[in-house]
Amino acid sequence: MQLELAWGSVRRWWLKTFCQGYVARMASLRQGDFNPCPFEVLDPRDLKFYRNQGGYSWKPADDPFTWRDRLPFARAGLTELWVLTLSFWGAAGLGWWFSNSLPSPWNWLLRLLALAGVFCGGCIIWFFRNPRRVPPPDPHALVSPADGTIVHIEELPYDEFIGGPAVLIGIFLSVFNVHINRVPTATRVVGVRYRPGKFLNALKPASAQENERLELLLQETGPAGRPMIVRQIAGAIARRIVCWVRLDEELGRGDQFGMIKLGSRTELLIPREAGLEIVAKMGQKVAAGESVVARYGPN
Repeated sequence: MQLELAWGSVRRWWLKTFCQGYVARMASLRQGDFNPCPFEVLDPRDLKFYRNQGGYSWKPADDPFTWRDRLPFARAGLTELWVLTLSFWGAAGLGWWFSNSLPSPWNWLLRLLALAGVFCGGCIIWFFRNPRRVPPPDPHALVSPADGTIVHIEELPYDEFIGGPAVLIGIFLSVFNVHINRVPTATRVVGVRYRPGKFLNALKPASAQENERLELLLQETGPAGRPMIVRQIAGAIARRIVCWVRLDEELGRGDQFGMIKLGSRTELLIPREAGLEIVAKMGQKVAAGESVVARYGPN
């Protein structure tokens, strides 16, 4: 993040010095009445870490960087993708080159380390992948908010935001899972709550209470208007929670709203009411935006 913010300072200087027409055009297309960033905002790229704070915005048609959403990799992880991958592969290349000047067995040891660097770079590419997902057509189904394994299903007698009994579904994401988070159904964002905390193993239920987390408070946009919560919870390896949606933004079933970087836990909290069917099973593998975890009756 600090690397990107530093690059942003250089980039804004370049734009204001050599691309004044572009800066003027983006200023004329900009919407919103205040700057949420601690620096000058020239175009949508400046809002990357601050979009969920409200304020300035651009329509998708006016955003010259929307093509990045069509890439097979998470837009929020592109910097880590190329910086970390090139670092691993560059170190691997140098290690292999130096190994030719070393005697045995040191040359083979360095070559093994070089191969490990190639493997780590491949793992980074695999981690930040963003496959296309097609939600099921069932209007009453709730899809999984994350890829991973169902590790917790619990009925709660009462939740303050839900306003009554609720069902909690916990999903563990390993470093090999896709880490893009998606909304379970068509909803509107009614609140975002962040709480700092520990970095316990995300497999443990206690991590949901003690770890750093972000809660996205949602309300169905359909006739039922049910409230629900999606929690992004950091893990022992995960150190950054990303959420880019803003208050009052409306999202369709399966739309992306954020990601957690490098292993984590995601929880879905929904109202317990008549006609609710919990489809998810303990130990089940789920895919965000596609796998049905619960279904409400048509009434």
